[in-house]
Amino acid sequence: MVDTDRITGAAKELGGKVQGAVGDLTGSHRDSAEGRAREAAGQAEGLYGQAKDTVRDAAGHVADTARHIGGKVRDTVGDVVGSGDVEDRARRAQGAAQDHYDRAERGVRHAADEASDYAEDAYARGSQYLRRGTREVGHQVAEYPLASLLIAGLAGFGLGLLVSATRD
Repeated sequence: MVDTDRITGAAKELGGKVQGAVGDLTGSHRDSAEGRAREAAGQAEGLYGQAKDTVRDAAGHVADTARHIGGKVRDTVGDVVGSGDVEDRARRAQGAAQDHYDRAERGVRHAADEASDYAEDAYARGSQYLRRGTREVGHQVAEYPLASLLIAGLAGFGLGLLVSATRD
């Protein structure tokens, strides 16, 4: 089962790419920056969803392995011990296997929670840094509009040279 964060992250990333491309085409620095921010946020959310899926899969594997081991213990106890007290020993072995399974499941859930917390923190910090960077670029453009136009013009001229050089 795919985590919903992966789906919404992919949608945000695609929307951000489209908004950034439209901003680039129309010359809207605001739309371009917002699109790049939305794209980065979508990538982070998608990675968070992948981490959750990975931890969920690992927990499932641990549970399956514990069940398999419990069955093997029960079968082995039945083979080794005489039929008189097989059920009693098998119940104890099954209880011990269940205890191991429960501990393993709690450990995996704890690890999943920790990974989820780290991913959420990274996502929040990334969003904050992206907003701060966008604000700083906006301030620089507002403070030095002529220099910003000159830099944008040089970048456009360079891209034009690259495009025309590939056509020849």
